[in-house]
Amino acid sequence: MPIVDIEIITSESLDGGLAAKIADMAAQVFGGPPASTWVRVRSLPQEHYAENGTATPEGWRSVFVTVRKAQRPTGPALETEVRALTEGVARVCGRPAGNVHILYEPDAQGRIAFGGSLKT
Repeated sequence: MPIVDIEIITSESLDGGLAAKIADMAAQVFGGPPASTWVRVRSLPQEHYAENGTATPEGWRSVFVTVRKAQRPTGPALETEVRALTEGVARVCGRPAGNVHILYEPDAQGRIAFGGSLKT
């Protein structure tokens, strides 16, 4: 049930197959069966991104990733997953791994419903 939201800072249009490529890669990282990892990709125009106290460098290439899972891994398992997901997103998006930033949301089990059915 992982849901992965990707926001890419870019000044160009995104590859139409990018979401599918990320979904396939993320499913391998999470160890999920077909149709179990959902990915949404959004483009953020470079002029809509800023960092305080400095001008955003031309061609800034950050990718922000938000992950929702029923239960997050912990400890070394989380570190391993973060490393693999970072490297995979960087590879698929053509960005340096240092520009991929991942946020794991709190466990979704008991807080998320699909089609009106609460997942407990």
